[in-house]
Amino acid sequence: MDKTVTVRPTTLADLAEIDALFARAYPVLLKPDYPPSILVTALPLISRAQPQLLASGTFFFAVVYGLFVGAGAWTPGAPGGALADRNAGHVRHLVTDQNFTRRGIGRALMARVFKTAEAAGMTVLRCQSTRTAVPFYQAVGFRVLGEITVPLRPGIDFPAVSMMRDL
Repeated sequence: MDKTVTVRPTTLADLAEIDALFARAYPVLLKPDYPPSILVTALPLISRAQPQLLASGTFFFAVVYGLFVGAGAWTPGAPGGALADRNAGHVRHLVTDQNFTRRGIGRALMARVFKTAEAAGMTVLRCQSTRTAVPFYQAVGFRVLGEITVPLRPGIDFPAVSMMRDL
């Protein structure tokens, strides 16, 4: 990992920076694994930060030399707010700037996610991974549970992969 990486919790004041990170990274990173017909409808929805996540205390920013180059979160509730298992956390919006991949940014974010989720009493982490991120999640200990479809809005579904890791 690059020793210049700082990982810190986000605040509502980071909304514009996170939106900018999502908007520049997701189209580039997801393009090899998703057809344009899916990206054209999904990107406007997944490339927006959720204010409640930013203020949660479990959403983190990775900063290198003052540049915001990664973000990632976990929540005790699943995306959409469901609380199926009180000991299961859910990884949310983990992304690295497309110009900073393979430099330990994602691993630094996941280390913070693992530490804080475990400290909060979580015994397992689940995620709805993009096809693109499956190898990364496997490298940090997640296992594939199966392919899923994530409903983004009525009529807009996003193919993903359900994954899980014990803490």
